Amino acid sequence: MIDDFLAENARNAGSTGGAGSVGQVALVEEAVREAVATEIMPRHRKLAADDIIEKSGPHDLVTSADREAEKHLTAALTRILPGSVVVGEEAVHADPAVYGALSGDAPVWIVDPVDGTRQFVRGESGFCTLVALAHHGELIASWTYAPVLQEMAVAVRGRGATLNGAPLRSGSPEPGAVLRVAMSHPDFTTDEQKRALLGLRTEGVDARACGSAGLEYLAVARGDLDALAFNWEFAWDHAAGLLLVAEAGGSHATLSGARFRLAGDNDLPFAVGRDEATVARIREALLSNV
Repeated sequence: MIDDFLAENARNAGSTGGAGSVGQVALVEEAVREAVATEIMPRHRKLAADDIIEKSGPHDLVTSADREAEKHLTAALTRILPGSVVVGEEAVHADPAVYGALSGDAPVWIVDPVDGTRQFVRGESGFCTLVALAHHGELIASWTYAPVLQEMAVAVRGRGATLNGAPLRSGSPEPGAVLRVAMSHPDFTTDEQKRALLGLRTEGVDARACGSAGLEYLAVARGDLDALAFNWEFAWDHAAGLLLVAEAGGSHATLSGARFRLAGDNDLPFAVGRDEATVARIREALLSNV
């Protein structure tokens, strides 16, 4: 099924799906744009008080835009790939058992309808919609769409990454340069993870708290940011970005050195970087304080 998906995209589009192509990857891009235009942007800067709900606390919000966009994408994506299933942030919040589909046999769409909900609620531009396709734990393709910034990044396994249709390459930091790093806020960690993250407060590293995870991954993929260090592992926050960075030439590793597992049980924090050497430097800093 996945081979057919990619083969049809290559046959019809000849790329990761540019304007006017009819490949499967391009169809997903169109579905993402439509969901955002229909369900998200009409609510941007127009949310009423009852459109915003706290989930686990004041830093964990959901809006009507999140819920309606996920419903829209769920219907569209399963039409594009019959037999596939969706693991979306809001569906898992309603029924945690949905997350188990990441370990199943069916192709899985991993969806974060509004990544950066706090920024969206504040009426800012720093949010995006994330969609990734995975099968048997392997990432196949991903879409990162920041509508206010007018940026669409697409990655297909083994076929590279693009930003608004142009090839995307992460490059490498300049030798000896201070590494620019976005990381999880230490306040939202276990004590052990806090100690690891505090290892980034070291010479040669300029660390700050992250914003929208999807946009931080895009910054690494385009070379505007050198690395990331995250202590949480929800697949919808990371799946699209991990493939985007990998196809742009970057790398990642968990604290143990293993690859990130979509289904969970990772050794956290994990590091993402513009190249393998950068990931090694970040892991070394994290491990220095454990």
